[in-house]
Amino acid sequence: MSATTRSRAARSGAARARTYQLAVLLARPARIAVGRLGEFAFPAGRYIYTGSARRGLDARVRRHLSRAKRLRWHIDYLLAAPGASIVDVTLSGESECALNQRTRGAIVVPGFGASDCRCGCGSHLKFAGD
Repeated sequence: MSATTRSRAARSGAARARTYQLAVLLARPARIAVGRLGEFAFPAGRYIYTGSARRGLDARVRRHLSRAKRLRWHIDYLLAAPGASIVDVTLSGESECALNQRTRGAIVVPGFGASDCRCGCGSHLKFAGD
């Protein structure tokens, strides 16, 4: 994790962070097959993905930042698309669903990143526009 991300986490009081948000920029529209969810049209623009890790948060974020990885989680499919890049990472001590529910944006893919969600989020990926 970068020094900037660590310092942002420290300033926000997220020293015990278990939740993170990835700001993802998709440079051009794409049709992406997202694992078992199916294929979806993703408009170009900015997306916010909210995730969590019970332990190993730094390793999880480093994995997301890496280009060479097996596609395992829904977010991996979006990040593997041509023109997709992570432009910011924010850490939080807030619960994954509470943080996601406060995040503004449209749901493009129902169920994305929310396979185990019990709070009715609908998706843990929000399209924030361009």
